[in-house]
Amino acid sequence: MNHSEINLDETHIRLTTDLDNHDLKRYIFSIRRDLKNFILKNQDFLLSLEPISVNGRLSLIVKTMIDASCVCDVGPMACVAGAISQLSLDYLISRDSKYSIVENGGDIALINNRKVLCGIYSDNPVLENNIAFQISPRKKPLGICTSSGKIGHSISFGKSDSVSVISKSPAMADGLATRIANECNGDTSEDKVFSALECGEKYREFFDGALIISDENVGTIGRLPKLVETDDFDI
Repeated sequence: MNHSEINLDETHIRLTTDLDNHDLKRYIFSIRRDLKNFILKNQDFLLSLEPISVNGRLSLIVKTMIDASCVCDVGPMACVAGAISQLSLDYLISRDSKYSIVENGGDIALINNRKVLCGIYSDNPVLENNIAFQISPRKKPLGICTSSGKIGHSISFGKSDSVSVISKSPAMADGLATRIANECNGDTSEDKVFSALECGEKYREFFDGALIISDENVGTIGRLPKLVETDDFDI
């Protein structure tokens, strides 16, 4: 198994893959170039906190972000990390990878032919950072994306410790994590989790499961992988 890091401007990827030669950095450079060229001509795409519509032929990265953001009711940039992870994984699968994990700033796309642990970083005072999803072997891609109102640089209008969403589309998981985390508000942590759960139910058809953590309260939607306690995360 090969482990590496790919750093291109704002994109910081940790990669584990069964491929010896893949040239993923060149591929990511190309999709980032497509994205930057589009943003130069469409500033609304960069700045909007709501979905936008764009006419004309679109590059794959731009179309992926727009399609996901329209479903999730967020701005397209809320889906950028998940979209890059998703397209990177698709590229590796096209090279016949059976086991690849692409983590882009905490937003993960993976395919795994053996069990893997995915750590949940919430910095929660009760759970700390000692829990993980145990992902069973699978032959199809999976996205695991997390948003937080307390950790990281991404814009969030909520107060969650973390909202993790699991979806077959990593770009969708990224947008939905942002959307649900935005609604994690209220006078108590219980109110915050309840508000986030209400929001998540509206998008239930687009994801497999969600885990919402706020102070001493935890909420779940749908089907989640097995949660395990561990001090030794694989990713």
